[in-house]
Amino acid sequence: MNANTTDENASIIAGFWRTNAWGYSTQALNQFIEQLIEIGVKDFDHAYVYRSEAAFGQALSLSPNLRDNINIITKCGIRGVGDSPLDATSVNHYDSSKASILASVDHSLKVLGTDYVDTLLLHRPDYLMDVDAVNDAFNALKAQGKVKQFGVSNFNTAQFSLLQSTLDVPLVTNQIELSPFETSALDNGLLDQCYQHRIRPMIWSCLGGGRLFDKTDAVTQRLTQDLSGLMEEVGVSSLAELIYVWVLTLPSQPQIITGSGKIENIRPLVNARDIRLTREQWYQVWSAAVGHGVK
Repeated sequence: MNANTTDENASIIAGFWRTNAWGYSTQALNQFIEQLIEIGVKDFDHAYVYRSEAAFGQALSLSPNLRDNINIITKCGIRGVGDSPLDATSVNHYDSSKASILASVDHSLKVLGTDYVDTLLLHRPDYLMDVDAVNDAFNALKAQGKVKQFGVSNFNTAQFSLLQSTLDVPLVTNQIELSPFETSALDNGLLDQCYQHRIRPMIWSCLGGGRLFDKTDAVTQRLTQDLSGLMEEVGVSSLAELIYVWVLTLPSQPQIITGSGKIENIRPLVNARDIRLTREQWYQVWSAAVGHGVK
């Protein structure tokens, strides 16, 4: 498989979209980044609309040597209403124009305090996307050394194929949603397309955006009731870790994006990198997720 990021063995990516809700000081965020690196997590996911890049850049500035040891992923293409020149003035919208992509990357580089990002993703499909303009933007960013690799996020199979058919550079990933609460990627061809092109998908909301911890949720109740024995059999300490193993067992070799700002929540999930389920075990999780067996 091709690598999504510089570290081709990475399976866990630290997601920073909730950065501003964590309430970390610059020093505390710096410590969190260093703790992630210590447990082997070196890929960090951002986006312009997360408003996470500036805080992350400030934290990196406390330890300039960290930049050479991490991979920064960021996204562009969503313009929300706001005060920045990059923001929309009246309505949230998508913008994959060349000017918007270039301006967004320049902004990201400035606030991150770096000369390049490792991977740039188009955050959402743009109904007005001019694929030739995207190609021009990607070529310019590649030639200038501002971006090493390119990918997409939340693109369906047709949108991915259209863009890739025009680009001079290969798309290295599609960042998609997959969890026991949202399993459509298993059937709509997204994972098959990634495997076909030998690229590793990045999986967001692997734990259902926190639904896994809601004991009143019907899917969570099934998972808890049906999988306690499997957790012991596999040797994992939590249902969350089992779900990570379930996703990582897929042949497309996904990478999972975490959502927590607490190292104690992420550390045990890293153990999932070294465990794989048998087919029967994998389908046991799937059956609990969807509420029925295979037909």
